[in-house]
Amino acid sequence: MASITVAACQINPVVGDVKGNVSKIYELIETAKQNGASLVVFPELAVSGYPPEDLLAKPNYIRKCESELKRLASKIYGITAVVGTVEMDTTLFNSAAVIDNGQVVKYVRKEILPNYLVFDEKRYFTPGVGPSVIFEKDAVRFAVSICEDAWFANGPVAKVAGYGAELVININASPYSIAKRQDRAEMLSERSGSNAVSIVYLNQVGGQDELVFDGASMVYSPTGELVALAESFIEEILYIEIETSASRSAHDLGDLKASGSEVEFVVLPSGRRDEFREGLVRIGDYIPWGAEPKEPDPREFARIFAPKSWVKTPFVPLSESIHDSMALETYQALQLGTRDYVRKNGFGAIVLGLSGGIDSALVATVAADALGPDKVHCVAMPSRYSSEGSITDAKLLASNLGAEFLLIPIEKVHQSYLDTSAEVLAKGFCGVTEENLQSRIRGVFLMALSNQRNWLVLTTGNKSELATGYSTLYGDTAGGFGVIKDLSKTMVYRLAKLRNQLLGTQVIPETIITKAPSAELRPDQRDDQSLPPYEILDPIVEALVELDFDTMDLTAAGFDPDTVLRVARLIDLNEYKRRQNPPGVRVTQRAFGKDRRVPITNGFRPWKIAD
Repeated sequence: MASITVAACQINPVVGDVKGNVSKIYELIETAKQNGASLVVFPELAVSGYPPEDLLAKPNYIRKCESELKRLASKIYGITAVVGTVEMDTTLFNSAAVIDNGQVVKYVRKEILPNYLVFDEKRYFTPGVGPSVIFEKDAVRFAVSICEDAWFANGPVAKVAGYGAELVININASPYSIAKRQDRAEMLSERSGSNAVSIVYLNQVGGQDELVFDGASMVYSPTGELVALAESFIEEILYIEIETSASRSAHDLGDLKASGSEVEFVVLPSGRRDEFREGLVRIGDYIPWGAEPKEPDPREFARIFAPKSWVKTPFVPLSESIHDSMALETYQALQLGTRDYVRKNGFGAIVLGLSGGIDSALVATVAADALGPDKVHCVAMPSRYSSEGSITDAKLLASNLGAEFLLIPIEKVHQSYLDTSAEVLAKGFCGVTEENLQSRIRGVFLMALSNQRNWLVLTTGNKSELATGYSTLYGDTAGGFGVIKDLSKTMVYRLAKLRNQLLGTQVIPETIITKAPSAELRPDQRDDQSLPPYEILDPIVEALVELDFDTMDLTAAGFDPDTVLRVARLIDLNEYKRRQNPPGVRVTQRAFGKDRRVPITNGFRPWKIAD
């Protein structure tokens, strides 16, 4: 029996802050060494941050990553570190640097480069080829793989297992989406069990533009059982001792070398220590709302996130089919994505228009939970069409959150526009033009506050509205970050109810949740006068956008054909609007933006074909 003590560091790097990332990595290496670890590991591209995108086209950026890694390596003694980094060797590789005794002992290159949805690694990197590498430390043979390399049954994990690896360190930068943890759990259980290897799956945490990385690092046994896990959305070190059985006689090192197998063996200095700290240690100061400080129970995780425990059902709104635990994770993803976008981009606080409706209510609540209520500024800007109840609800919500509430009536400005337009237009602003005018006036005030006080404007549009174009360019789309841009309207309601339910008090007033949704831009306006009811609209949007179903699939499932074609038409025709929206948190398997790159100028219109 042999064993190796591992510290898996689930950290939140900053893309581009190479020196800061390396300093953090070094501090944690020293901490892990002091706590008795002999092997310490960090996520994919931890040095550069993930995804670095076209920073990788800048030679000085690559040089900075290389020089900082060299500086880091020169200080590492008495412990082996696995650090995700870029490697330039004629072409560029996504690599893991295995460091010990003051130098990079070996680079392990990512072999399978993802090129779908938000991933475009083939744009930057060359796939790794060549012999597999097996390391031996503390009498344990281990291999290193990077993210996508673990997802293929006959891929690198199976290959290194065939060469005698007893442990696979899989480093990741895997972004969150609803049900992604189930997919990972199923894959890791199968990969470890079928290859009879232990797997340490290490994922980064944090927000990066539209992506949120959830951590949720896991350790699986050779029988495919989950034996340890880290929290979601929290920086932690997971300390674990991996025990292995006697070395597999079928994979004797000498026999493999003699056979000329395409495998390289690297023996690393022993790192065994008398004392080793096992368990989880939090290393960040941020804990998202709803995450209790606790030692997670792998058995509970295995029960909730068992393989096939949840599968998206077509034509049923996502909001109606997910577990409360999954809804809570989604809420926490919104928190972390918002917090890191504000914090990493240097904004002092946020401001948003608080209308008294459900969308702005959820955005304000997420922001207060993410940043603290003192950094949240809510502005009500009533017009002649705003109801008294909406103003009262907005003020009550701000009070419940402890956020600043500002009241800026826009009636005088609105009337001034109408008076001015009457002089140059026969009828002045009217109809939809007047409705949009009110929204744009509000956008002007919010952007003025942003300029004056360095507050980031949060927009409040949801995915249902973005899909159908039910939004005003340069009005409610004006801002710097869209917190709920990837949430359907029905999911907005689900998370608002969950936030109240779990806290046990009505933070979001019940009147906001129960009132009929309305933009309040004309008398007695309701959303369902312009759109299908959201319980019908949302599953159509999800099927067409996220699941790539055809309109005929929806009509065959019982949806009204005219409604389906109308929604499909709205989705296609409003791509130009979506291109002008700010970035926002991605939580579904396919968000608008990088996930779905549809040309604006586009002659393919399947919704024109009724049959």
